[in-house]
Amino acid sequence: MQPALAPRPPIDRRLLAALLGLLVVCVALVAPAGAFADLLTPEDGGGSPQAGRTDTLYKITLYMAIPIFLLVEGVLIFTLVRDRFRRGAPQPAQVRGNTRLEIGWTVGATLILVVLTGITLALLPGIRDPERSGPEEAGAVQFAATGQPTVPGGEELRVRVVGQQYLWRYDYPGPGRLFAYHTMVVPTNTTVTLDITSADVIHSFWIPELFGKADAVPGLTNDMWFKVTEEGTYRGNCAELCGENHAQMIGAVKAVSPGAYRAWVARQRTEIDAATRALVEQRRRFESGTPGGGTANTPPQ
Repeated sequence: MQPALAPRPPIDRRLLAALLGLLVVCVALVAPAGAFADLLTPEDGGGSPQAGRTDTLYKITLYMAIPIFLLVEGVLIFTLVRDRFRRGAPQPAQVRGNTRLEIGWTVGATLILVVLTGITLALLPGIRDPERSGPEEAGAVQFAATGQPTVPGGEELRVRVVGQQYLWRYDYPGPGRLFAYHTMVVPTNTTVTLDITSADVIHSFWIPELFGKADAVPGLTNDMWFKVTEEGTYRGNCAELCGENHAQMIGAVKAVSPGAYRAWVARQRTEIDAATRALVEQRRRFESGTPGGGTANTPPQ
């Protein structure tokens, strides 16, 4: 004769209340509002309209995902607690399927996907297509980045970004040589298009407050654009593991007024020309063997 099965004990209401309280705490910690907004989404410092739209798209997706996550995890935890193993308790009912439930969550997931797709397609043009520069362009040239729609009005500042272990180099357009390392200086309210490549291994150029990630691949040019609306320095880093000093490959964009940008261009060109002339003179002395320059077989003192 089999022993009588013990009845299922009632649900521990205190435990259930504790679980619900834990879920509330999780919502408070995870909810992307106020000071926690940029912990789970790209930074939105107001630097670029493109970054703002990208951040908005991330937040919409996150807002929709949080209640779904809490619902699924809440039901799972509740079921685990209610039907947890107890010595002498009967086996829980074995559910083989529920057609209505399966159709319901399939249709629900499809509707969520359709809504997210529609929102993405609505915001994508503002993220992908460059905007028109402001009324006062600084050093702009009429040139469109490869594979990217032309800037309205044709006025833009085109910068070539080259990644190499472990720094970034920025080549500017115009007569003469103009380049900078580590920090890219740009004028505010001007559309900046980037041609991004690499000199050695794969890197990824990313300034979170201005634009999304763009891979820097040897032999390939990727494009990106941004338009800074507020002066300041916006920092980023290489987002692709590229070697033992990857963490030190820091990049930055410094946005200044158009007048300050023109002054920086003039000063930078002067310094580059002076350094080039000094290097040429040093090499001439080295090859000619003049005092202080050394000879072909003797290094300079």
